[in-house]
Amino acid sequence: MAFDTILVANRGEIAARVIRTARAMGLRTVAVYTSADASSPHVVLADESVWIGAGPVGDSYLDAGRILDAARRSGAGAIHPGYGFLSENAVFAQAVAEAGMVFIGPDARAIAAMGNKAGAKRMMIAAGVPCVPGYEGAEQSDAAMTRAAKQIGFPLMVKAAAGGGGRGMRLVERPEVLEQTLMRARSEALGAFGSDELILEKAIIEPRHVEFQVFADAHGNVIHLGERDCSVQRRHQKVVEEAPCPVMTPELRAKMGAAAVAAARAVDYRGAGTVEFLLDASGAFYFLEMNTRLQVEHPVTEMVTGLDLVEWQIRVAQGEALPLGQDDVRLDGYAIEVRLYAEDPANGYLPATGPVLRWQPATGAGVRVDAGINEGQDISPHYDPMLAKIIAHGPTREVARTRLIRAVKETVLLGTATNSAFLADVLALAEFAAGEATTGLLARSWPDGYAGATKDPEMVAVAVAVLMQHDRDTALALAGHIATDQLGWSSAPVLPRGLMLAVADDIISCSAGAFVGGWRIGVAGEVFDVSLTTMGAGLRARVGEATHDVMAHIEVDTVFLATGALRFSARRLRPGAREDSAQVGGRVTAPMPGLVQSVAVEPDTRVGKGDMLAVLEAMKMQHQIVAPVAGCIRTVHVKTGQSLAAGDIIIEIEEEDTAE
Repeated sequence: MAFDTILVANRGEIAARVIRTARAMGLRTVAVYTSADASSPHVVLADESVWIGAGPVGDSYLDAGRILDAARRSGAGAIHPGYGFLSENAVFAQAVAEAGMVFIGPDARAIAAMGNKAGAKRMMIAAGVPCVPGYEGAEQSDAAMTRAAKQIGFPLMVKAAAGGGGRGMRLVERPEVLEQTLMRARSEALGAFGSDELILEKAIIEPRHVEFQVFADAHGNVIHLGERDCSVQRRHQKVVEEAPCPVMTPELRAKMGAAAVAAARAVDYRGAGTVEFLLDASGAFYFLEMNTRLQVEHPVTEMVTGLDLVEWQIRVAQGEALPLGQDDVRLDGYAIEVRLYAEDPANGYLPATGPVLRWQPATGAGVRVDAGINEGQDISPHYDPMLAKIIAHGPTREVARTRLIRAVKETVLLGTATNSAFLADVLALAEFAAGEATTGLLARSWPDGYAGATKDPEMVAVAVAVLMQHDRDTALALAGHIATDQLGWSSAPVLPRGLMLAVADDIISCSAGAFVGGWRIGVAGEVFDVSLTTMGAGLRARVGEATHDVMAHIEVDTVFLATGALRFSARRLRPGAREDSAQVGGRVTAPMPGLVQSVAVEPDTRVGKGDMLAVLEAMKMQHQIVAPVAGCIRTVHVKTGQSLAAGDIIIEIEEEDTAE
């Protein structure tokens, strides 16, 4: 089992995370990368890097043959799969072993046993681990599923048997929508995991999602490292993770921990794994699934235990025994993590792409940022939109929470949309602050979807002032010296200039004029006096009597601005320029690059506003494209299986005349 070189079969922040620990242990590291990832940090951090494809995951990170070939050519003795991609692929794990290399994780048999939810659930029932009532049978017809659903009762969950991460998982509240839900879940599961097998489970309404970190070695030792509460979720994907669980007691931890260890022993597990449970208000808990890999949220466990879980993985893979027994594990303080995504929460959480123009991760006591991005690289449509994890630790949960809110605000990415404001708002919810969050928190808090921050005229004024000052500084660089105290001076009254700004979907009329020491900015009828002072890497904007610390970046006519947790961009519109819009009247365009999964309408059919038109697959998820207006389908420009770029026209609708 000895090896001195590890190939990391992954990308982004987890690849960089594994490489750092491996190098600290004195091991040689090999990165794999695509053309889309050529400038990513993990490529630079590794001792060697191997190109494995242009970009699409099917021809690169999911291509086991290319990964194994890269490992052979680089002389790697072991492969660390990270999470996602091939990390829970039993066939890949077996191929690694057959190639004479070490797979840093459980063996293929354990992965296969826990990778299928139906089989895993049957095994857990046999092992005495509490499970949610449901159906995990081999008969997969709609008729069999309908019969089982009637026995289970509604509401129930439809889940992909072969995977997780919220893909292929849907809540069914009424019998009449079961057949359509099964069809969509099968399609999403087949695309994500290569299997359309499903299971059904009784829906446990608004439970807590609590998972236990387990570790096992080849010497028969199995322990747990405490729990993580992952209840704050959107579309079954985790948004906030924390350790320990706010309602955990020593007695409940002992019972759930014992069940988690029993689950690992049932498959003769080795390495790092996570056993996930649903915990209801009465204290009853039910096995959900086991993830046979390192979890995205492992840093919260590291921060409360003081352990390096990647180091443990490597040492166990080298044949060493676990360094601690169960009674030696200590939990110190509290840690909370959020995931920074390239997405637009105010626009249905659509994934976003674009350049990383500015990147400044937070620092400070108790703060950790695990990232996989650099300034200058592009956010690709080929991969999951998670960019970084922001984690804070403190002696109490409230200290950890307030530190994390500050860290979210101080972690700045400019160039593409992110969920920063959404994360800060979630952490500030009274229910979360009180430690009372369940899986229904976000749906209750924003039943109509997250609207985002309103367009604050004061911040728009700051954006205009940044543009004006940039214009002036550019002109001064080409001119002779002018004393600072003369800038903005005029013997005549200030004559403001007019300009139009595009902010999100709005066009805002503004004016700008200079005075000594600042700018007089008009925004939609309001007037603001703004002065800007350089402060380190950012600016301090004084607007009237208020001050705001901001970070700004100008790219041609667009200013990207960050203040607090707010991130927005404003584009100056030049006279005569053609303005594009994602939805102009009845013209529907692709909001992001992706693959057309299905088209639901034909020419000459009538649709209502909000009716589904097509399904676009992008960044591993399926996104419904809906009608922005009511009317008649005039032209369908796409077909199933077609690849689209952002802005490509999908469908044109002849809008109904609503005039009375």
